[in-house]
Amino acid sequence: MSIFALGDTHLSFSSDKPMNVFYGWQDYEKRLKKNWKKLVTDNDTVVVAGDISWAMSLEQAREDLAFLDSLPGRKLLMKGNHDYWWATKTKAERFFEENGFDSLKILHNNAYKIGDFAVCGSRGWFFDATAENDKKVILREAKRLQMSIDEAKKLGGEIIVFLHYPPLMTTGVCEEIIEVLKQNGIRRCYYAHLHGASCLNAVTGIVEGVKYSLISADHLEFCPKLVEKTQ
Repeated sequence: MSIFALGDTHLSFSSDKPMNVFYGWQDYEKRLKKNWKKLVTDNDTVVVAGDISWAMSLEQAREDLAFLDSLPGRKLLMKGNHDYWWATKTKAERFFEENGFDSLKILHNNAYKIGDFAVCGSRGWFFDATAENDKKVILREAKRLQMSIDEAKKLGGEIIVFLHYPPLMTTGVCEEIIEVLKQNGIRRCYYAHLHGASCLNAVTGIVEGVKYSLISADHLEFCPKLVEKTQ
């Protein structure tokens, strides 16, 4: 039983958003499926850290979600900035149940116990946002992250945090999110969102006691990253 992660699958089976127009994204669905099935078993859990589908509604996302559901393992889905299909946890999981997507779960304001680990997280927001509304979003996301961490604490075990937006880059830091990580003694944080040249500004490795890892799908060459073997 293991924990894997990646973000930014950007699936578009039912929407006109072909990602193969971008460098490195050719045949990405086939590559993702092949790599996933090679690494992940039905006993494993994969955290999909946002930007899952280009769909504009749950109904339009059905084929993309069916693709994920068909892959091995349990999937914990997080919200990204392009997940316009996203609904409330209750509505989404009711949709999953109605469509037989038994392996899909929502990670939002909650946490999951996997072996000796507790998985939690939030979307986050732009670290360099300065508009008044953006500041409100950042504070809200920090509260959501704290709520998720609080739920993880109830479960026990080492807490592993997942975010969609990077909490820090070489070009800046989201102080509100970083402060939550520090205050709660988080030691590992995985994030997505960055593509192409922007990955050059990603921070990976240990910073002030927290180990950061970039898990954007194209950065990982569409190969889920092993986070932890739980047994």
